[in-house]
Amino acid sequence: MGLCEGKVALVTGGSRGIGAAIAQRLASEGAVVVVAARSLDSSQSNFPGTLRETVAAIESQGGLAVAIQANLRDSSSRAELVARCEAEIGAIDILVNNAAGGPFRPFGKYSERDLRLTYEINVMAPIELCQLVVPGMRQRKKGWILNISSESAEHPVGPPFPSWLETSGVHLYASSKAALNRFSTGLAAELYSSGIAVNALAPAAAVLTAAVYASGADKFLTEPGMVEPVEAMAEAALALCSGDSAKLTGRVLYSLGLLEELGRPIRTLDGRALHSSGSVSV
Repeated sequence: MGLCEGKVALVTGGSRGIGAAIAQRLASEGAVVVVAARSLDSSQSNFPGTLRETVAAIESQGGLAVAIQANLRDSSSRAELVARCEAEIGAIDILVNNAAGGPFRPFGKYSERDLRLTYEINVMAPIELCQLVVPGMRQRKKGWILNISSESAEHPVGPPFPSWLETSGVHLYASSKAALNRFSTGLAAELYSSGIAVNALAPAAAVLTAAVYASGADKFLTEPGMVEPVEAMAEAALALCSGDSAKLTGRVLYSLGLLEELGRPIRTLDGRALHSSGSVSV
């Protein structure tokens, strides 16, 4: 349908998983997509996937994409990323802050490095990238910002609390995502009159990315309702990066719930067919 025709999209953490899927879906609708991460030609982590592979996947579908290597934990690298994108490709119309990280450790084992790294990439990086792209969006009176969040940002219900919370050490990461959610809704309010949409989006269920498999968490995802296809996140992201900024902004959303609300089916990443799940009920 060409929903993103003529637009430039920057997707961080675009070398694998949800970021790569969102990049492919935006490109399938005509966006020129810049994907950014540390892994350009070889993986910088224990997980498979590189920016070159994402670009190749987009180009194989007839889309346009450019890979720019960047360390999203470093302020100067973030500034250089946006400068290169604007100089080499054009003004950024769509920003997807997907890059994230942080160790899962019990509270007693937090180190200063854990705290700094988690908040640097999950909170500071999205905020600074917004600061870098918003002036241009304001000038053009249009723009879409999407911050990828997590269900873990929700407060746990208890007591008694779920037993996995006693050992998972998720709450440092979760607190950073909660901060990102509140930043997103506040920024949406501030930018509303500028024609810029800002939203946060999280998977409604687990997405079986390389990180999930590497952690072994997939072994516990035995029921159909516990898993959603990565295509659901990509479709929901597309809706939020192409929707009416006067109506679809200032929200913290879950993928399947948004698609159901909009009556929008899940499509394949190339946009050419319905995903095998067929609907938002997965």
